[in-house]
Amino acid sequence: MMMLDNPATRELRARIPGEPGLPYLGHSLDMLRDPVAVGLKMYAKYGPIYWSNTFGMTTVVATGPDALRAVFTDPTSAYSNGDAWDFYIGKFFPRGLMLLDFQEHKFHRGVMQAAFKRKVLEGYFTNMQPSIRRAVDGWPTGRTTKIATRLKQLTLDVATETFMGERIGAEADGVNLAFVDTVRAGTSLIRYPVPFGRWKKGLDGRALLENFIRTRIPKKRAKPSDDLFSRLCEATDADGNRFTDDDVVNHMIFLMMAAHDTSTITLTSLLYRLAKNPGWQDRIREEIRALNVKEPSIDSFDKTPSLELAVKEAMRLVTPLPATARKTVKDVELLGHHIPKGTPVAVGMAVTHRLPEWWTMPSRFDPERFNETRAEHRRHPFLFSPFGGGAHKCIGMHFGELEIYSVAFYVLSRYRLHVATTYEMPIDYTSLPVAADGLPIRLERI
Repeated sequence: MMMLDNPATRELRARIPGEPGLPYLGHSLDMLRDPVAVGLKMYAKYGPIYWSNTFGMTTVVATGPDALRAVFTDPTSAYSNGDAWDFYIGKFFPRGLMLLDFQEHKFHRGVMQAAFKRKVLEGYFTNMQPSIRRAVDGWPTGRTTKIATRLKQLTLDVATETFMGERIGAEADGVNLAFVDTVRAGTSLIRYPVPFGRWKKGLDGRALLENFIRTRIPKKRAKPSDDLFSRLCEATDADGNRFTDDDVVNHMIFLMMAAHDTSTITLTSLLYRLAKNPGWQDRIREEIRALNVKEPSIDSFDKTPSLELAVKEAMRLVTPLPATARKTVKDVELLGHHIPKGTPVAVGMAVTHRLPEWWTMPSRFDPERFNETRAEHRRHPFLFSPFGGGAHKCIGMHFGELEIYSVAFYVLSRYRLHVATTYEMPIDYTSLPVAADGLPIRLERI
């Protein structure tokens, strides 16, 4: 970690524009409250590359499509994912795919890639339909319910049933809470296991998740089935190398976290915006009705273009991972700025998705910006990057999209969504952007 009084940090500050914020805390509190608002303000003041103090270190912030392209493509292998993310989540998701780099990352990703090919995705898609339908059919009508809470339980159920091949029943609440605690712990200001503190809860959550996965490995190795867990237990590369038990545990915990958290955030954003914009809700519902099927196929969503537009806009407005982290392993030039070895770099996707010089009225819900005529997202190949980019682009993005489309299919074919006219969804950015109030929506059965 580059401390605030490090000589190299002082040199960095002299070369690059930026500001320190509060003593020691820097901009940490503001970033936890609303990183998008802070990022837009700093971008307007300093441009696409600036420095800022957060979490006891000086970080270079890279915003805008050119900056994203430079870091994500990383032509000189200057940016480490693992060194950066280890500070935030290394204690809770050790050696997850996001925390591996270069050749090691390539090897692990290559072994895992077989679990996300088209034919395998078709199997996941078929298997997730009963879980989604069962959950959505059980949602209450005629009164306000916290939809984000129900979505999180639904996506965890889908992840465990699809990835692990089982319904976890009574353990579900504990597992769900463990994922929440491990994710929230990453932005703890007090990074010690103080009783009842976020860091301690994260460590306890990790222990629970590790036991949950590890105790199931022998059974999966002895009797594999058609799920991601089995595939990780059996997977080998071209030379016959396979994952160790520790590899399987680390990858399963990380993938299950990523799979259900990012899908929950996007679905929450989507259903909120559709409840606020009933015209778009009706438009998508009509496309779903025109399919004339009780259960979708993967190809069904080729005939629901409005749903794709709305999902993209929901991800633009609430990007599931607002920013990603890197750390330089060598000196590198970034848009004309010299960045020395050992510098933390934050890559701002959510802020890039709100830049007014690239997006028309960027705070407005306007799915048509993604249509073939306007295609605002195609003004630059890295302007719209909700799944990251480069070698670390989300490995499960197609699975996530299919899950989101499927949930939308069942929800909109069964319910009308209503929120109060004056309601605005508050977002808690403590870890990932979640609905602070659980998103109260009233469902009306169709």
